[in-house]
Amino acid sequence: MRLRLAAAVLAACVSLSAQAQTEIQWWHSMPGALGEWVNDLARDFNASQAEYKVVPTFKGSYDESMTAAIAAYRSGNAPHILQVFEVGTATMMASKGAIVPVGKIMADAGVKFDPAAYVPAVSGYYTAPNGQMLSFPFNSSTTVLHYNKDAFKAAGLNPELPPKTWIEVTQAAAKLKASGHNCPYTTSWVSWTQLESFSAWHNVEFATKGNGMRGIDARLTFNTPLHVRHIENLANMSKQGLFVYKGRGNAADATFVSGECAMTTGSSALYGSIKRNSKFASGISTLPYYPDVEGAPQNTVIGGASLWVMTGKKPVEYKGVGQFFAFLSRAEEAAKSHQRTGYLPVTIASYELTEKSGFYKENPGTDVAVTQMIRKTTDKSRGIRLGNFVQIRTIIDEELEQVWAGKKSAKDGLDGAVKRGNEQLERFQKANKS
Repeated sequence: MRLRLAAAVLAACVSLSAQAQTEIQWWHSMPGALGEWVNDLARDFNASQAEYKVVPTFKGSYDESMTAAIAAYRSGNAPHILQVFEVGTATMMASKGAIVPVGKIMADAGVKFDPAAYVPAVSGYYTAPNGQMLSFPFNSSTTVLHYNKDAFKAAGLNPELPPKTWIEVTQAAAKLKASGHNCPYTTSWVSWTQLESFSAWHNVEFATKGNGMRGIDARLTFNTPLHVRHIENLANMSKQGLFVYKGRGNAADATFVSGECAMTTGSSALYGSIKRNSKFASGISTLPYYPDVEGAPQNTVIGGASLWVMTGKKPVEYKGVGQFFAFLSRAEEAAKSHQRTGYLPVTIASYELTEKSGFYKENPGTDVAVTQMIRKTTDKSRGIRLGNFVQIRTIIDEELEQVWAGKKSAKDGLDGAVKRGNEQLERFQKANKS
C-alpha cells in the first residue's frame, strides 16, 4: 500500500514538473542534414535544464516560413522564434510592433549579452542604425567556391591549386569539359553569388546608401561596366557549355554533391552536406575575382539567417528564449555548430576555440569563409540590406535567365533588373515612411 502511494506521489510530481515546463515554439527553414542539426540543438538545450522546452518546427523554405509567420502573427498565433534569411532583414526591421529586439530579450532574461562578443561582420548586419542589435545571429554563411578534387585530378588539374580568378575558373572549366565533364561549373543563389558578393568582393556598389545600410531610399547600381563584363563572361561560358545554369535558389547544390557538376559557387554551409553525402574528395576556395580591379578582393557579404523574437508572448516565455540564445552563444556550442555545418562561427570565442582545436588544419578550406568575412569592411562591402529584397532577387533571376538563354544581352538584362528592382525599392520606401 505504501509503495503504491509513493508511486502515485512520484507520478504526480513528474506530471506537475512536465506541466510546469514552458514551451518555446521555433519555426525554421532547415531541411535534411541541417534540420537534424536544428533538432539536435533543441534536444541538447532541453536536456541541459528542466524549465523550458524548445520545439523546432520546419515550415518550408525561407519564403514560405516568413509568409506563414506573417499570417500567424496577424491571427495572434505567431511562434516565439522565427528564422528569417538575410534578405528579409530590412522587412523585419520595418515591422514595428511585431518583433522584440534580441538585446531586450537577453536583458529581461537576466542573461549577460555583449554584442561585441559576436563576429562584427555578422552582428553588424543585424544591428539597427541606433546601435541596437535586433535579431540573434544564428546560421550565417558567405559565398565560396566548392570544387571536386577527383574531377580536377582526372582533368589534369592540380587538386590542391583551385582557381582564384574568373579567368582561371574559365580555364579550369575548359579542361574539365575536355576530360568529359558535362557540367564543369554551376552556381546557386545567382543574385547573392554573382552580384551581391561579387560587388563586395570587388569593393564596388550594389546599391546606393551603403547598399541600403544607411537608409531605405537606396537604389540599385549593379549595371556598371564591371557587372556587365562579368555577366557577359558567364553568358559566354554558358554558350560553350562551361557554365551550366541549374535553377534558382540552391537548386545547384545537389548537382555538386552528387558529382554531376565539378565546381560551384554557393554557400559555405554546403560543406556539411558535401562531407556527409558526397563520394569524392572536395575542396573549398575563395570566391573568384578579377585581378585587374583595384581593391579586389575585399570581403564577401553575409548570407544565411538570424533568429527574430515575435511580440505577444508571456515574460516567462521570453526568459526561456533568452536562456536558449545564451546556450547557442556558448563557445563550445557555437564552435560545434560551425564545425558541423560550415556556417560561420557566430562568436569570436567560438572561432578561437575552433582554431585552437586544430580543426582548420585538419580540414583545409573550412576557414575560407571566416577569413573572407573578417577582413576590414568598407562602405561598399559591409553588407546589403534592402527592402523588398526577396522580390528583387526574383527579378534578378528572371532577367538573368533571359541572358543565359541568349534572349537578352548582359547589359539589357542588368538594366532591366535595376529598373524593375528600383520600382520595388520605391514601393518599400513609400510603404515605410515614418
